[in-house]
Amino acid sequence: MDGEVLIVGGGLNGPALALALAQGGISSVVIDARQPQARAEAGFDGRSYALSLASQRLLQAVGVWKGLTAQPILKVVASDGRPGQGASPFALRFDAAELEEGPAGYMVEDRHLYAAFLAAVQHPLITHRPGETVVAQGEGWVDLASGRRLTGQVVAGCDGRTSGTCARAGIKRQGWSYGQTALVAAIAHEGPHNGVAHQFFMGGGPLAILPLAGGHVSSIVWSEREAEAARIASLDDAGFMAALHPRFGDFLGGITLAGARFTYPLSLTLADHWVKPRLALVGDAAHGVHPIAGQGLNLGLRDVAALAEVLVEARRRGEDIGALNVLERYEHWRRFDTTTLALGMDGVNRLFSNDNSALRGLRDLGMGLINALPGVKRGFLRQAAGLSGRLPKLMAGQGL
Repeated sequence: MDGEVLIVGGGLNGPALALALAQGGISSVVIDARQPQARAEAGFDGRSYALSLASQRLLQAVGVWKGLTAQPILKVVASDGRPGQGASPFALRFDAAELEEGPAGYMVEDRHLYAAFLAAVQHPLITHRPGETVVAQGEGWVDLASGRRLTGQVVAGCDGRTSGTCARAGIKRQGWSYGQTALVAAIAHEGPHNGVAHQFFMGGGPLAILPLAGGHVSSIVWSEREAEAARIASLDDAGFMAALHPRFGDFLGGITLAGARFTYPLSLTLADHWVKPRLALVGDAAHGVHPIAGQGLNLGLRDVAALAEVLVEARRRGEDIGALNVLERYEHWRRFDTTTLALGMDGVNRLFSNDNSALRGLRDLGMGLINALPGVKRGFLRQAAGLSGRLPKLMAGQGL
């Protein structure tokens, strides 16, 4: 046996699962299609993640957080907006001071997080196999393009929305396109962001402005309808900034492009099943959600923590960790909550991604009411921090 768990996918969820399993003494192999050094040594490009407080706890528990460059999210402001008109006065405002546990989340650049994972998986219980792809799989085994067969007790698919692990297992997916594309870039600004994240809801889709370390650079995730996004993406940098400026506004002073630009088509995708005998899907391989609340990676890390806890406890009881009844504990734990949140984000996006005057009035009224109800607002904040529901031990600050 090459490892007790064969992890297909070396992005972020894959190494996180390997490290979480190692906490409980379970060995794994991480099969990574990419050569990792290029990504780990990449220069600044602005791609980043909003990590919840619960996700930060997991990263701390598995030895990734220490020394990582991160920007605490101290406040979140969500409001309606129109290009050139600025934000609506009826804004939702969340303050980290409302949580006794600390900031609700942190912004971390992709290059820094991946490099931290790459260093951490140099672990006696983890075998990292970069530059390898899976071409076939069965119950507890995978065949690599290099001709080698690896065997284990569980195959864990951490290979994203177009998961080959999911497809090879014959698991169907449900979902739909949002007809939107996310334009992602880093923006330098004259004024300090002061750790404040902004979400402007506009007719074509939301614009998130997310603070990065250093005080004067933010990452943007700008959702637009497909045709308009394609037009904007085709512009040169000056044209892109001319299109962004009336949406971004002047509240942070003058703005300039600070890195590369990226585009991502937006869709909802949910696997019909998360587990089969000796197989489990994790993260985007099981569920791909709209980025409106920045929960994609956080949901994946919650899957990681839950699956690791289920497998470690089963192993300690002497159970076969690849048995279907064991893996179903993970699916039962995570699937309902994730599907509910995914559909909730779908509803929020549909409600806010339009310019209907009547709906705008209702949205503004709703945000004003929530802002005036501290208990309700605190509930939203705890949800964003990943502190609601049944928390896996690694996300509650406990060891396995």
